Amino acid sequence: MSLRVVVTGASGFCGSAVARAAAAVGAEVICLGRRPGPVGEHRYWDATRGAPDLTGADVVLHLAAAVGDPPPGRDAGFHAVNVEGTARLLTAVGGRPLVWVSSASVYTPSREPIREDQPLGGLTAYGKTKAAGERLALAAGAVVLRPRAVYGDGDPHLLPRLRRAIRGGRVLLPGPDIPLSLTAVENLADACLSAVGWPSGASLSAVGQPVGASLSAVGWPAGAYNIADAAPYRRDAIVAAACGVPVRHVPIALARAVAGVGTAVSRFTGREPALSRYGLEQVTVPVVLDIGRARAQGWSPRRTFEDYLAGRSVLPA
Repeated sequence: MSLRVVVTGASGFCGSAVARAAAAVGAEVICLGRRPGPVGEHRYWDATRGAPDLTGADVVLHLAAAVGDPPPGRDAGFHAVNVEGTARLLTAVGGRPLVWVSSASVYTPSREPIREDQPLGGLTAYGKTKAAGERLALAAGAVVLRPRAVYGDGDPHLLPRLRRAIRGGRVLLPGPDIPLSLTAVENLADACLSAVGWPSGASLSAVGQPVGASLSAVGWPAGAYNIADAAPYRRDAIVAAACGVPVRHVPIALARAVAGVGTAVSRFTGREPALSRYGLEQVTVPVVLDIGRARAQGWSPRRTFEDYLAGRSVLPA
C-alpha cells in the first residue's frame, strides 16, 4: 500500500513541486488547499479558517503560506495564514510526522554564514509571521525547513521581479554586490522527502516514474534545518546571467524610498508594489546559510542556478 502524503499549499510554486516529487517516488498524494494541486486527490482547505481534513494521511508536508509583502495595515492576513493556520494544522496533525516549510526570512541579518541557532526576528510581515508560525511547529515536534529565495520554473516571486528591474538595457539593483544563498525548488522538494525518510535524491532521480524508494522508519530529528544550494552566489553575477543584461547599482536609500512610495500606494490599490520591502530584502540583505545540519542527515543539494539557466539566455516574460 502506498504511503499517503498530504501536501498543503500544493497549488503554489513550492507546494506543487513537492507534490509532484512525492508522486514521482510512488506516494499517494493528497493536496490540501483552496485550489487543486498538480497530482493526486484535492481536499479543500482555507488556512484562514477551519481544520484541514487529514483522514488517512501518513505524513504531512506543510507549504501553505502567505508570501510577499502586504500593504500597510493588512498584516492580519499574513498572521491568519502563517500563524493561525499553523495552529489549526497542528491540532489536526496528531502524532503524524510533519515537515513545516519556513523561510530564511525569519532570521535577523548576519555577516557570517547563518546557522539554525541564529536569533529569529524577520524584517517584514512575512518573515515575522513565519517565525511565529514555526515556533508553534517546533514546539509540536515538527521538522522545520528554512529555504532562502526559492527559484525554478513557475517561480512567481523572485525571478519575475528581476525582469521588471530592467531599464534601458540594464538591471538596476540597490548596491553594493552581495553574497546570497538561493534554493532551487528541486533541492527543497528533495529535502522535504528526505526529512520524512526517503533517500536524498529520490525525487530528482525519479524523472516522473516511481523509483521504488521506500520510506525509512526514521526521518530527520525534530528541529530546524537550513536548505539552500551547495554554495552561495554573487548577486550581480546571477542577475546579469538571468536577465542577459549588465547590472548597474543605485543607492539603497533611493530604493528604500521607492519601496516606501510603492507600499503607500498599495494601501489604496490592494496590490503588492513592483518594489516592496520584501522584494528589497531579497536583493539587499546578504544572507548565506550554513546547510551543514541538513547535510549531516544525508541530504545533498544537487541543483544549481546554472542548471536552471541552461538552455536559456534570458528570463521568460
